Amino acid sequence: MGVSIDKAILAVITTNHKLVPAGTNVFHCGSQQEMFEITKNLEAILDGIAHALKDDLFIIVKH
Repeated sequence: MGVSIDKAILAVITTNHKLVPAGTNVFHCGSQQEMFEITKNLEAILDGIAHALKDDLFIIVKH
């Protein structure tokens, strides 16, 4: 039987490594364009919703 994840932060995507605490799934990007592409792909792969918290910080959540 599969595991169901409900109401969780699945990933953090950023161009600023100083914004992210330890213990999360973090994707560090070299540019804003790379951050947008990775966010879009992870949103689809993880079946989650992307939210921009700042210009250089996105999270993927499961509601």
